[in-house]
This record gives sequence, structure tokens and C-alpha cells, in this order.
Amino acid sequence: MKVIAEISRWAIPMLLLIIPLMAYLRKVPVYEAFVTGAEEGFKTGVRILPFLIGMLVAIKVFVDSGALEIVVRLLLPLFTRFGLDPDLTAIIPLAVMRPLSGSGALGVATQLINQYGPDSFIGRLASTLQGSTDTTFFVLTVYFGSVGISKYRYALKLGLLADFVGLVASVWIVSRVF
Repeated sequence: MKVIAEISRWAIPMLLLIIPLMAYLRKVPVYEAFVTGAEEGFKTGVRILPFLIGMLVAIKVFVDSGALEIVVRLLLPLFTRFGLDPDLTAIIPLAVMRPLSGSGALGVATQLINQYGPDSFIGRLASTLQGSTDTTFFVLTVYFGSVGISKYRYALKLGLLADFVGLVASVWIVSRVF
């Protein structure tokens, strides 16, 4: 266990040393390549900023308008129809928020863990769901929008399907393991 901890501790510093060293040995102008990459990264950041602001405003409106609560109430009968434990309904806000916003989902997961405890079923389920799903709408809005992809219908369907599968798998795995 100590060996893994030491490897983890030194992995990033070693990469930060080895990669520029290898580039230098291959006669790559390291500093100039870094500056060019940083300039392109800044341009990308400026290009995605409007998409990011639009997405964050939409998420804030979605939550503050009460729409999240309405969606949770609409999904509640679905959970009970499949015979799932009524306590599992606490995870619905996280399942709804996760495809929208990573930081919003992290806030919901933090609330669940604070309320139920990190070693509780809900706490473990929230943690597993966080790692099993992605921020589908965020990815589509920011990344697809920044490179000009406008036809993302199939990516949306597959992303939401993957999020649903992640939810089902999380519930199943946490139910079986814990």
C-alpha cells in the first residue's frame, strides 16, 4: 500500500519532468510549443465561454424555478412501480442533475452524503452514481458548441441512455455489494 501511495505522489511531478525532457531530446522547442499551446487554450476558453454561461444560466433557472422538484415528483411513481425502496427516491435529484451539471450534481451529492452519511446506502449510491454518469448536456453544449457541431441528436440520445444505464448499474451494484 505504501508503494502505491509513493507512486501516486510522484506520478505527476515525474510526468512534468519526463515529457519536457523527452521533447527537448527530440529537438522540440519546448517553451515555444508550450506558449503556442497556452495561446490556443486561451482562444478555446474564450470561444466556449458563451456556451458555458448559457448552460450555467439554464441550470440555475431549472433549479430555482422548481422544475427539478417537479421532475423528481414525476419520477417518484416510476421508482415505486419498479419496487425500488422508497428511500432510493432521495437519489432522484442527483440522477436528474448529473446529466446537466457536474458542479450542481456534486452539490446534490454532498447534501445527500451530509444528510445520510458517507457509509450509508444513499451515500455510497450517490458516490457511485457520480462516477458512473457524465454531464451529457454540458458536454454537448460546451464542447460540441465550441467546435460548431450542430447536429448532435444521436449523441444526445446515446449520452442520456448511458446516463440511465449508469443509474441502473449504480443501483444494482451498490445493492449487491453493500
